[in-house]
Amino acid sequence: MRFMFSVLIIGALLWGGYWFIGSEAAETSFETWFEERRAEGWVADYSDMGVRGFPSRFDAGFEDLHLADPETGLAWTAPMFQVLALSYRPNHVIAVWPETQRIATPEAKYDISSDDMRASLKVEPQTDLALDVLSLTADALAITDVETGATTRISALSLAAEQTPIEDAPRYRLGLSAQGLEPGADWQRKLDPKGRLPDTLGAVRVDMTVLFDKPWDISAIEDSRPQPRWIEIKSAEATWGSLRLALAGTVAVDAQGIPTGEVMVKARNWRDILELARNSGALPERLVGPIGDGLGMLSQLAGNPNTLDIPLTLRGGRIWLGPAPIATAPVLRLR
Repeated sequence: MRFMFSVLIIGALLWGGYWFIGSEAAETSFETWFEERRAEGWVADYSDMGVRGFPSRFDAGFEDLHLADPETGLAWTAPMFQVLALSYRPNHVIAVWPETQRIATPEAKYDISSDDMRASLKVEPQTDLALDVLSLTADALAITDVETGATTRISALSLAAEQTPIEDAPRYRLGLSAQGLEPGADWQRKLDPKGRLPDTLGAVRVDMTVLFDKPWDISAIEDSRPQPRWIEIKSAEATWGSLRLALAGTVAVDAQGIPTGEVMVKARNWRDILELARNSGALPERLVGPIGDGLGMLSQLAGNPNTLDIPLTLRGGRIWLGPAPIATAPVLRLR
């Protein structure tokens, strides 16, 4: 009995020593990272930082956090931010965001609010902290353009990412689900001036696999974002009232972010979707009539005048329907 008691005491002392050494190392690592960013010209400040959670956790908390990257023009401010980890599994962390935060880009500033935004993040146990598995959720998410006041709301957002490398290539499977997506009022009036659609989209779901030019690791924050080089869209669909749009296909992406490949499009009540594209400015007015006539002929040949099932080709920076270019292809680059 005395022996067992002695073993417990020694074990507790050793574990306590491990925790204090680990917490000091974690705090020093955070401080060093902020100092290095400031040396590179970043804004990287906080009013207070500490590591707590003895004896079973390493919980790092930041207050009045300000980060800004001068090269990309991206900035983030938050009244608090937490990184939580079990002391015996430090490569698996939980990130917790505050109820309010702000993200600024060179084009606009956005205030973001949510009831509960957090992510479970598992990284490889190496110094570059390469992403292995990520799961992010947020409830009652609201994104407000600071200049215009337009607010987009999502009742429940879920994002998942998992590394699935092939021959050491940085490939990730990504999943997105957005429930209760409500576009901003101004944007909705522009898209649907007659008010025929409900305020909220039914569901938005995406399942895709993306090959990047480098892994998602700590350099994605410190240096530059990984860029997509190949995208396989297994399924991407959205419903809005009686409208339904679904996509599937594969594209390659060059160094300028220009996609090349083919995407199959399925659309229900496609004429109304075409009108939305015109209202949003995505489809030039001069093309609405010719494209509508062509799509009408295709839908009649398919036997259902309200439903389309057509391939679109992306090449040369344009989107092609058969031999005709119908729109400019999106540039797929991450800032």
